[in-house]
Amino acid sequence: MNKLGTKCFWVLVFSLLGSQMVQAQGCSDAGFCTMGAMKPDQPFRKKINIRLRSVEVSQYVGRTPFGGTILSYTADLNVGITNRLTAQIKLPYYFVTGKLGNNQGLSDLSVSLSQNLVSKENLQISATIGAKIAIGKPNATGIEGRPLPMYYQTTLGTYDLVLGISVLTKNWLLATGYQQAFGTSHNNFLWSSWQGSELKPISDIYPVGNQLQRGKDVMVRVERNFRFAKFNFNIGLLPIWRLTKDTVINPSGNRVAVEGTTGMALTLLTGFGYRFSPKVGLKIGGGYRLTKRDRNPDGLARDWVTTVGLGYNF
Repeated sequence: MNKLGTKCFWVLVFSLLGSQMVQAQGCSDAGFCTMGAMKPDQPFRKKINIRLRSVEVSQYVGRTPFGGTILSYTADLNVGITNRLTAQIKLPYYFVTGKLGNNQGLSDLSVSLSQNLVSKENLQISATIGAKIAIGKPNATGIEGRPLPMYYQTTLGTYDLVLGISVLTKNWLLATGYQQAFGTSHNNFLWSSWQGSELKPISDIYPVGNQLQRGKDVMVRVERNFRFAKFNFNIGLLPIWRLTKDTVINPSGNRVAVEGTTGMALTLLTGFGYRFSPKVGLKIGGGYRLTKRDRNPDGLARDWVTTVGLGYNF
C-alpha cells in the first residue's frame, strides 16, 4: 500500500472509531470552552518563535434528551498576528431534526484574540478575550408554522463576552473561562404555541424559551495529554457552572426565573489525535456526561455527541 493509500486507510479507521463514541455531552456552554486559551488538546512548544496558522474543519453529531438530532460542520481558522498574539474565527453550520420539525442554517460566529503571557521551556500561560456574535434570531418555526424550542434553533440570538486564561505544560492543560450573554434570544416558544396541535404533548416536554436571557457561565478544563511521535491521547474533566438563573417571559408577559438552570454540569472528556505530516492532522473527541443541570431552556443539553476534525497548518 502506498503512502496515500495508507493515509486514506487511517482516515477511514479513525472516522469509524469516532462514529462509535456515544454518551458524550461535549461543551454545553454555547461554545466558549473551545475558544482560544480554553480549547482542548493544545500543542506545547518549548519556544514560540513563529506565527502559527491553521484551519480545521470538523463534523459534530449530537442527540438531544428529547430525541432530536443535531449535525454541524464547523470551520475554525487560527492566524498568528505576531509570535505571541493569535486570532481565531469559528463558524458552524447546523442541521437540526426532531418531532416538531426541521431547521438548518449558520450558527453563531466566534471571534477571539489570544495572547501568550509567559513562555518558558516547561510552561506557557495564555489569555483570551473574545465574543460570540449572533447570526440571525432563534425564531424558526416547525410543523404547522408553530414556534420551535431553542433545541431546534441554529443560533442563540445573543452577543456574548468571553474571557479566559490557561496554563499549559507538555502533559497538562489547566484553563478557566467566563461567558456572559447580553440581550435576549428573541425566541418565542411557549407551551400555548402548540395549543390545538396533535403534537402538543411533545411540545410540552420542552422547556419554555420565550425571550430567553441566559445566565452567566464559568468553566474549568483540566486535561492530561499523552504524546507520542505521530499520535496522542488526552483525558480530562470539564465542569461548567451557570452562576445565575435563566429568565423567560411567561404567558402573562412577566419575566420570571427558570428554576433548575443554575449549578454545575460535569463532563469526562477523551480525545485522540494523529498527525499524517507536520501540516496535516486528525482529531477525534468524545466524552461522558457525569452530572447535568435540571433544565436547559437554551437547548444546549446533549445525551451523546461525536466529533471528528481534520486540521491543516500553513
